[in-house]
Amino acid sequence: NMGKRKREALVTEEETIELPPLPPLVRDSDEPVKKKPKWTNKQRVLVFGSRGMSFRDRHLMDDIRSLLPHSKPEAKKERKDDLRVINEIAEMKNCNKCIYFENKKNKDLYMWVSNVPQGPSVKFLILNAHTMKELKMTGNCLKGSRPFLSFDPAFDEPHWSVMKELFVQSFGTPNHHPKSQPFHDHVLTFSILDNKIWFRNYEILGMDGKLSEIGPRFVLDPIKVFDSSFGGITFWENPHFINPNVMRREKRKVGASKYIKKVHQKEGFKRRAPKEPYRGDPTNEIFQTKPPEEATSSEKQLFIRKKF
Repeated sequence: NMGKRKREALVTEEETIELPPLPPLVRDSDEPVKKKPKWTNKQRVLVFGSRGMSFRDRHLMDDIRSLLPHSKPEAKKERKDDLRVINEIAEMKNCNKCIYFENKKNKDLYMWVSNVPQGPSVKFLILNAHTMKELKMTGNCLKGSRPFLSFDPAFDEPHWSVMKELFVQSFGTPNHHPKSQPFHDHVLTFSILDNKIWFRNYEILGMDGKLSEIGPRFVLDPIKVFDSSFGGITFWENPHFINPNVMRREKRKVGASKYIKKVHQKEGFKRRAPKEPYRGDPTNEIFQTKPPEEATSSEKQLFIRKKF
């Protein structure tokens, strides 16, 4: 058949181009050593809370997340679940530190700072919490910048030093972190007063050392220090800690005592009151006279005699 072409005639010019030869095989030991990245501090903090938190507590948690570029979020945890489940959640998130906010009775907010999974861990009660938006502070800082951490000299004591190390590893942004900025423009201060830790965040205004508060601000009342993560043997317990339930009960007692005192005063007044009505001095009747229209005939005669 003359209408058909031969297969050799359909070969294009591109198919006739020869491919370059493959590179020779090399061993893995002959490859150059890859340089390690500058980001060597692999701290990752899991920041999340329990279900039932109020709007103020939730905003405080969001503020802490914004301060820590090396943090990771997580969905809310059910309050009925065991706290040791958090260790598995942190392991799945590839986190070695955890800041967990636990809400109880929709009134009290507790904060756990833990080294996952070996420990130690510390439980705090948060008091007088104020968020960034609530305070309306004048200061501001760039998101992701690394903070200076300032600690009170009293943190040299044994139980305070454990908390200090947890704060350094949790709140300190690793150097050369991918989400961080390579400079410092704010200071996180941890001060001890009345056996409590006072947290403040300040912006550095200039080289002269002027500071402007940004927020958030809160007070941490330490409760216990545990040897493992979210439980275990108690290393230290705060003897000055007062349970908020006890404080509310004492406050109700003070209000109830006012009512009881008022009732006792009424009962005492009834006991002291005379049983018979007070008649007064009988000699006062001499000076009491009746009008002529209401007086009797004998009284009218006496009245006329006195008048004349």
